[in-house]
Amino acid sequence: MTSEECPVPLGVVSPAGPGLCEDYGAAQADDIIEEVGPGDDVSIGSDLSTLVVPFPELAPVVFFCLKQTTCPRNWCIRMVLVNTWFERISIMVILLNCVTLGMYQPCENIDCTSDRCQILQAFDAFIYIFFALEMVVKMVALGIFGRRCYLGDTWNRLDFFIVMAGMVEYSLDLQNINLSAIRTVRVLRPLKAINRVPSMRILVNLLLDTLPMLGNVLLLCFFVFFIFGIIGVQLWAGLLRNRCYLEENFTLSSGMTLPAPYYQPEEDDERPFICSLAADNGIMSCTDVPARREGGHTCCLDKEDALHSAGAMGLCINWNQYYTRCHTGSSNPHKGAINFDNIVYAWIVIFQVITLEGWVEIMYYVMDAHSFYNFIYFIFLIIVSHIYYYSKCFINSRT
Repeated sequence: MTSEECPVPLGVVSPAGPGLCEDYGAAQADDIIEEVGPGDDVSIGSDLSTLVVPFPELAPVVFFCLKQTTCPRNWCIRMVLVNTWFERISIMVILLNCVTLGMYQPCENIDCTSDRCQILQAFDAFIYIFFALEMVVKMVALGIFGRRCYLGDTWNRLDFFIVMAGMVEYSLDLQNINLSAIRTVRVLRPLKAINRVPSMRILVNLLLDTLPMLGNVLLLCFFVFFIFGIIGVQLWAGLLRNRCYLEENFTLSSGMTLPAPYYQPEEDDERPFICSLAADNGIMSCTDVPARREGGHTCCLDKEDALHSAGAMGLCINWNQYYTRCHTGSSNPHKGAINFDNIVYAWIVIFQVITLEGWVEIMYYVMDAHSFYNFIYFIFLIIVSHIYYYSKCFINSRT
C-alpha cells in the first residue's frame, strides 16, 4: 500500500449502504479490497458486494485518498467516535464562550484598549481556532458531502456556518472594515451545545418536528386577531387622536401666547387627555380639563383680567379653560403606537392586550373617547385568548 496503515479491527459493510460520501468512487475499490487478507472468506462480485472496513457506519474513503485505516483519518475517527474526552473539551469550550460573551461590554469596549477587552479578545480567538480545528477533524473523520458525512447533518451545517462567519469577521478586521452584523453570529456559538448533548438535541428536534402541526393553531389565532381587529377599526378608527382645541373664533391680545395648540397634561403624549366627540358617548369631555397650575399654584385669571392684574404676585392665566372644542388631531398615544386607525395597528394593540401588558390604560383611552361599555370588548378578548391558550395546552398534555 502507498499510505501508512494503522492496525484496527475490521468489519464488513456494503458499499451501497449508508455512509458513502460523494468523494468515494469505484477508483478506490481496489485499495479497500486490499484490506482483506488471503485467508479471509469474502466473496467479491462485479457490483463490489462487500467491503472490509474498521467502521462500517462511516465512508470507506474520503478526500479520494484517506481510507479508514490511514493514520491521519484513523486518529480523527477515534477522536470523534471513540474518545469521550474530545466531546467534553468541546462542551467546556462552549461554556467558556458563553462566559466570555456575557462579560463583553460593547459600550465600554468600543476601541478595545482596556486589559479586560484584550483578554476577552484573546479568548475569543482561541475559541474560534478550536471550533475551526474541530470542524476540520470531523471533516477528515466523516467526509464532507454525503448522507452520513459532515455536511449531511443539519447541526453540523450550523457549526460550519458559524466557523465561516467567524472567518469572514476576522478577514474584515484585517482589512479595517467594520461590519457589526457579522459579529452577531457569535451569539449562535452556544447553540453548538445542542449538538453535543444528545438529550437536548432530541428535545430540540422534537420541537422542530411539531412546528408543522401548529399550522391550524396559527390559522385560528389569525382569525381571532382579524375579527377583533376589524371590530376595533370600525368602532374606534381615529378616535384616539381626539384632543381639546381652542374655539375657532378665539383671539388673543397683543403680547399673549398660548402654551400649546391643544390641551396637554404634564406627561405630554405619553398619557394624553383624550376627549369624546359630540357624536360619541365617551367618559371624558373638554369640560373635564383641570385648571392650569404654575409654580405649585392654581391659575385663576382670565385673559381679560390679566391685563388689569399684571403686577399681582402669584396670579396666572388659566389657559386650560379655553380648550373647549373636541377635535380629531394628528397624534396617537405613545408616539403613535397605540391606535385602531388600520388593521395592522389594531393587531399590535390586540397583541399587547392579550399579553396583559398595559391593557388597562388602552381600555381607558377607548372608554374616554367612545363609550363606557367598550370594556366588554377588552374583557371578552382576554377571556377568548386565554381560554384558547389553556385549551390547547390541555389537549397537548392529553395527547
